[in-house]
Amino acid sequence: MGERGQKPKNKVLIKWSPNFAYAIGLLATDGSLSKDGRHIDLTSKDREQLENFIKCLDIKNKIGRKKSGTGNYGLRVQFGDVNFYNFLFTIGLMPNKTKIIFKIKIPNKYFFDFLRGHFDGDGTFYSYWDKRWKSSFMFYIVFISASFNHINWIRQEIFNKLKIRGHITNDSKKSTYQLKYAKGESLKLFPKIYYDKNVVCLSRKRIKIEKAFKINNKQ
Repeated sequence: MGERGQKPKNKVLIKWSPNFAYAIGLLATDGSLSKDGRHIDLTSKDREQLENFIKCLDIKNKIGRKKSGTGNYGLRVQFGDVNFYNFLFTIGLMPNKTKIIFKIKIPNKYFFDFLRGHFDGDGTFYSYWDKRWKSSFMFYIVFISASFNHINWIRQEIFNKLKIRGHITNDSKKSTYQLKYAKGESLKLFPKIYYDKNVVCLSRKRIKIEKAFKINNKQ
């Protein structure tokens, strides 16, 4: 890995930090490891997401285009790094991980940075006025995975740290599991994920949540 504090050109410096953990969260959701034991790929429809990924790993790769199975084009960052690939394998990532991913070895100190990356990769947030109750504004922070073991691991880690339980449901097609945190729990979870106004994140998701919180505060 070169001299201490340095890294070879276009290679990832393996050192835990908030940004590094965030990038691992993105890879755990939208990333993939090729079967060649070398290449790492991150695909997203959000250019900002890929720009954040490049920034967090301090790599020089450019954002390219990727054709999907449906013929549509998305955006991607792909690069080869055997050392980083092997590291990802040791912490719980692997090729064709979608349904078999389980625990990811993240230092406790950086778990919520990882979780923010996970949320930006595959998570969602939604809000609505509940017609059953007058002036009842509801919202949910949701984490999504096709692996029950993985989503249940995330649920347990969050419970261990915040003592909030959430609940797991299937989507309508029963192809993914959704870990949902309703309003009271979301209000406890949000400041842990976005603990500083300058943390790296997908801005459109953070703005969406903050707008909902402002509506809630006005009630």
